[in-house]
Amino acid sequence: MAQHLDNVLDQIRRCEICKDHLIAGPRPIIQAHSQARLMIIGQAPGTKVHETGIPWNDPSGERLRRWLDLDSETFYDPQQIAIMPMGLCYPGKGKSGDLPPRPECAPQWHHQVLPLLPNIGMTLVIGQYAQNYYLNNKPKTLTETVRAWRQWAPRYIPLPHPSPRNTQWLKKNPWFEDDVVPYIREYVHQHLKGTRG
Repeated sequence: MAQHLDNVLDQIRRCEICKDHLIAGPRPIIQAHSQARLMIIGQAPGTKVHETGIPWNDPSGERLRRWLDLDSETFYDPQQIAIMPMGLCYPGKGKSGDLPPRPECAPQWHHQVLPLLPNIGMTLVIGQYAQNYYLNNKPKTLTETVRAWRQWAPRYIPLPHPSPRNTQWLKKNPWFEDDVVPYIREYVHQHLKGTRG
């Protein structure tokens, strides 16, 4: 199984199926290992992640690691955490921020990777694109979806994007950090090894 996963990851890192739509060019970002216990499915890499090739290597990632109560060493250990965005490459800039993740990615790759990660006990689905793809019978708004998190737990946990742009949302919805974040941390503390920062 591990060898099969390595082959799929090699294919993903060479993927160019939507290169004609990527102004910055393809640079698929993924982290996975057959032993991983936690999966993170976000939207798509931003400019800094595209430049460095390191997922969640930005202020959003700093907040996400705080939510998880994890240090960088554990977060970037593929044997513990798998990271696979809806769009694996940086999609480019739009009028109001980054463009949506390319629609080709998830249907092409997610179903090939997920069966090769048998130990995933919790998947964080971050933002509306991931939630629309993975959650059945979800409410219309992100706030209602995140509030209904127990409906899918522990297999899937819907989260708002940890972007600094969502600071106001977090202030308006203190129940998220009071109820959802401790639940995630409990799973992390029980199933992931390493120093939590």
